[in-house]
Amino acid sequence: MSLTGLILGLVVVGLAAVLAIKVIPSWLEYRSIKDGIGRVKEEGGSVAEMQKAFDRFADINNVTSLRGRDLIISKDGGEPEISFAYQKRIALTDNASIVIDYDGTTDPSGVVAASAD
Repeated sequence: MSLTGLILGLVVVGLAAVLAIKVIPSWLEYRSIKDGIGRVKEEGGSVAEMQKAFDRFADINNVTSLRGRDLIISKDGGEPEISFAYQKRIALTDNASIVIDYDGTTDPSGVVAASAD
């Protein structure tokens, strides 16, 4: 391996590491949100109570991308189903960023409910 090949290899590894350092916290927050809506669904209650329960969960678990009012809570068939969808923009440099679309639901079918907005 030449010195040029080594340097290029280190640059690629470095860029991958920087990308991972920026993206992994966003993914961990998404996983936390998915766990949170499952817990909120288990607690049950009215729509307002579920939103407040998620807000408490978000405060404890440092979730900043989503609040209880952003959840889509539907009670089709008597059992509540909670869905969410949001975009996370991660700045890489001054002019470049990554946009990741996250969504999730407690519905066993996996279909994320559409927002009423």
